[in-house]
Amino acid sequence: MPVARRTRLLDVLLTVLVAGVACSWALLTPPFQAPDEPQHLNSVVRLAHGGGWPPPREAAMSLSIREARQEVAYGTDVPGRFADRDDRRQLVDATPVPAAERVRVDADSSQPYGSPTNPADIDQMTQHPPLYYALGAGVLHALGLADGRWDLQLLALRLLDVLLLVPVVPLASWAVRRLTGSAAAGLLAGTFTLFVPQVGHVLGALNNDALVTLVGSVVTALCVRVLTGDGSWRTAVAVGAVVGVGLLTKIMAAFLLPVVALAYLLAPRGARRGAASLLAPAGRVLVMGVTALVVGGWWWVRNLLVLGTVQPVGVEIRLSDLEPEGPVTYVATAWPRLARSFFGDLGWLDVRTPAAFWLTATVVLGALAVVALTTRGLRRSVGTLVALPATLAVAVLANGYGFYAEHGRLTGHQGRYLYAGLLALAVVAAIALWRLAGRDERRAAALVPFVTVAGLTVTCYGLALGFTGFYRGPGESLGEAADRWAAFSPVGAPWLVAVPVLTGVVAVTAVLVGVLHALATRRDARTAPALGRAPVPV
Repeated sequence: MPVARRTRLLDVLLTVLVAGVACSWALLTPPFQAPDEPQHLNSVVRLAHGGGWPPPREAAMSLSIREARQEVAYGTDVPGRFADRDDRRQLVDATPVPAAERVRVDADSSQPYGSPTNPADIDQMTQHPPLYYALGAGVLHALGLADGRWDLQLLALRLLDVLLLVPVVPLASWAVRRLTGSAAAGLLAGTFTLFVPQVGHVLGALNNDALVTLVGSVVTALCVRVLTGDGSWRTAVAVGAVVGVGLLTKIMAAFLLPVVALAYLLAPRGARRGAASLLAPAGRVLVMGVTALVVGGWWWVRNLLVLGTVQPVGVEIRLSDLEPEGPVTYVATAWPRLARSFFGDLGWLDVRTPAAFWLTATVVLGALAVVALTTRGLRRSVGTLVALPATLAVAVLANGYGFYAEHGRLTGHQGRYLYAGLLALAVVAAIALWRLAGRDERRAAALVPFVTVAGLTVTCYGLALGFTGFYRGPGESLGEAADRWAAFSPVGAPWLVAVPVLTGVVAVTAVLVGVLHALATRRDARTAPALGRAPVPV
């Protein structure tokens, strides 16, 4: 089989594998046991039935979603919670309403119910623009679920988020190949999300970060085009339009803008020198920015004019104030939360991976970034890519500091806010591995099955942690936990078995094809020595 065909097959297998893992998470996570899922679903069904987009803090939870929360023991503590709370019911002690008897959402029950006074009854999602929720409403109508059981609606919207995640894999592979010329390095990039259990969990749940992740991935891929010499006006307009879509989803998309500007600044300038070499990228940055403003940035200008603030508060946090201890203590406390929840804080950030896991992952990712930054011919490109997650992290920390300085409490430090930089991290990690392989195609291809197995090991660990953390009470057997999973699920046990099993089949196939590809690449290199070391990119 030719190299190109083997590579395409592995690209497809890795893409299907990532989709299967995320679908497994979509089935595994109990209903409403991912951050803000009740509110996200509430906003989708309200729009699906013509309920509009109320001002921030004025949207009440609908009657159907309030009843839905009760049906699946929302607010109880899962057995794997990092600390027990004596004043909370335990999920293992609750009996969910059978799936067939759960509430059906219709035009009447989907609308705001009463005047919200309790923060739990406020739908704070109207602090964001409505694009993601309009997309979700369209999906429910297309599937005939606008009038249907809420748990099936939730599952359909979780699978929508899986669909939004999937393009990260081929985009990462393409971006690495454009930068390095290495097919094997592109395959390495495709495995990245397997090493981050939180990606499958959060982007296999219902939240607007899935669309922001897709926007960030597409913008990153377009930045790679710019960094490899695409200075066309068409690309500048395309980048601006995609950023604009992100701005109609969430404010985090705004932090893509300085990174795009950096890409244009560091891009090859050909024969231009002096002022001309600066004016050309400046013009494209201007076009990109104006396009982003016209497509989606206007929403935030409107907020400033109408509400007096760019990002309105969705719900007031009612907690007693503590004494803040200054910026150094703030960063030292907030940064671990951000890093931990990037790699694996399941549920409502209460089923936590051990410190050794996320600390090791953070150190390894940082080391790979350093290696990639030393890759000759790619330093500018890698520096631009690293700037994206770094900018997002600084933005999250800076945004949280105001609340900390005023109230002494930490809030808003969730790793999913960095997922707009997910593709950038995948590309950087793959470039580092390619460099460690001596920029040699044979060695890089040999790494693919090993890296895939390592990623699958982390994936299985994350799924096992989720299964036991969500469903297995103290002293219970795995069978009892599986029965509880089936009781909470909107679909029958056959689906809960079939999806993970089929994903496992794809995983085994991907590893075997990866091994065959590595052997074939080694054999091809013996007959065509020029295949070995890739040329240094310009």
